[in-house]
Amino acid sequence: MMRARVAYAGAIHEAMPAPAEETLRLDDGRVVAAGDVVWLPPFAVGTIIALGLNYADHAKELAFNAQEEPLVFLKGPGTLLGHRGVTRRPADVKFMHYECELAVVVGRPAQRVPRSQALEHVAGYCIANDYAIRDYLENWYRPNLRVKNRDGATVLGPWLVDSAEIADPGNLGLRTYVNDKLTQQGNTRDLIYDIRYLVEYLSSFMTLSPGDVILTGTPEGVINVMPGDVVACEIDGLGRLTNTIAADAEFGR
Repeated sequence: MMRARVAYAGAIHEAMPAPAEETLRLDDGRVVAAGDVVWLPPFAVGTIIALGLNYADHAKELAFNAQEEPLVFLKGPGTLLGHRGVTRRPADVKFMHYECELAVVVGRPAQRVPRSQALEHVAGYCIANDYAIRDYLENWYRPNLRVKNRDGATVLGPWLVDSAEIADPGNLGLRTYVNDKLTQQGNTRDLIYDIRYLVEYLSSFMTLSPGDVILTGTPEGVINVMPGDVVACEIDGLGRLTNTIAADAEFGR
């Protein structure tokens, strides 16, 4: 099942794809145009746990050496944005890029879960696009707070797809398009630390709760994006997540 959360006519609804193209069926039965709603992250998000440099090709692209254990960091709730939202590019930056990522959504509490049982605690999957600004990196520490906790810089959606519908989350193609031009390709089979490992690793020192989400990292192929660019991220079986880059002036800055 594919589920979304949207705001429409002053209320928040769960929604599903309707038979007609570019339409949604709300939880009250109404069918509305996909462009007439405000798309929200497709589930009630708990802790946002993100992985850095979790594809070897991307680490090489950024000239970072192999890690001894996962590079993990947390993100605040203000970072989140829904499908078709707008992300700000600050006027002073030289290099801002997208990061198409598989997002893993926790469905059951997980504490000290062995690898063999890890996927039993996954409710489903969705797409994340986690923007980064290379100008803001400081010294050896990456990613720092200003790079990865900017308001509206983490787009999540459009759908939460039940885990039962994804036969092999370890073999999903990822693609990013900028203004309809393919700029990034990868596959989750190339993750350095796969989903089973991450659930086992994270739950060994923290309790994962329903609604927590793990952003698993991005492959190589990131390019600079500018105001006006439309960025679309696709992952096999999870749909197409789009958003637009805007300049400071559009945010009154």
